[in-house]
Amino acid sequence: MNVLDLRHARSRVPQRFLPVIATFVVFVLTFGVGSFRYEAFASPQVVTNLFVDNAFLIVLAVGMTFVILTGGIDLSVGAVAALSTMIAATTLEAGWPPWLSVVTVLLTGTTLGLLMGLIIHFFDVQPFIVTLAGMFFARGLCFLISVESVSITDPTFRAMAMGTVTLGQGVVLTYSVLIALVVVLVAAYVLHLTRFGRTVYAVGGSRSSARLMGLPTGRVQVGVYTVSGFCSALGGLLFSFYMLSGYGLHAIGMELDVIAAVVIGGTLLSGGVGYVAGSVLGVLVLGTVQTLISFEGTLSSWWTKIVIGALLLVFIMMQRLMARRAP
Repeated sequence: MNVLDLRHARSRVPQRFLPVIATFVVFVLTFGVGSFRYEAFASPQVVTNLFVDNAFLIVLAVGMTFVILTGGIDLSVGAVAALSTMIAATTLEAGWPPWLSVVTVLLTGTTLGLLMGLIIHFFDVQPFIVTLAGMFFARGLCFLISVESVSITDPTFRAMAMGTVTLGQGVVLTYSVLIALVVVLVAAYVLHLTRFGRTVYAVGGSRSSARLMGLPTGRVQVGVYTVSGFCSALGGLLFSFYMLSGYGLHAIGMELDVIAAVVIGGTLLSGGVGYVAGSVLGVLVLGTVQTLISFEGTLSSWWTKIVIGALLLVFIMMQRLMARRAP
């Protein structure tokens, strides 16, 4: 009887939730291994540091989730984040007010995302090619601004970067984490409680069917790349808080980490299935693996890439199995 109840319970879980559940299980197991091996691993501050050290990655993953849900891809997020650090650092160095520097960064990233979305939609070019071009363009602009690292010394900006919120018992969060969590909540609301969000899922499920239903597929396609551009710029700002510098070589390969986090978080590369919460879990899994390796001390940091690659393959195979079993 218990076995039958277990089978019925499993059958009642919608299939679209299974990847997120699997990600959560991987996170719990990974964190459990660390807690078992190292006494201080399960301390509240270590858990908090997963968010502190990856706040910018969470914001980038949110933007990428919108794009992948439509069946697209954005390879420019790392380069746009680096460009954001360069714009912030150089404008502050030139004496701009911090608020004007922040607005310029956000407008630049959003505009780049909008332009890429327009090209993809109106010229019917593959997102891979357009965003690859956007990646080279943004990275080139970084070195056009400066080939050297530019330190951020503005007192207001540094106060924002170093400001913390105490949760009790010596556990602290940075303002970047609070910003990232607000972005996650807003994104979850947009995806699940607005017409735009529902259309995003419809386009990812079947673009032709969504078009036949009269849904604004074109506007949504442009919109998700605009959202991704905004999140890339905001993620770049948070990364400049984290590094307190702007540099053209910042965020090299970060777009691959973001895609890995979103896929590990359960978002299907074919589109139509996925959750922002899953992407956050994917980022936390990557952060936990990195923390485990740093606690180990004797392992090369490249083991992080190896483990991430293995997890990515496992989750992609899981997605293929789900697609074959789907009616």
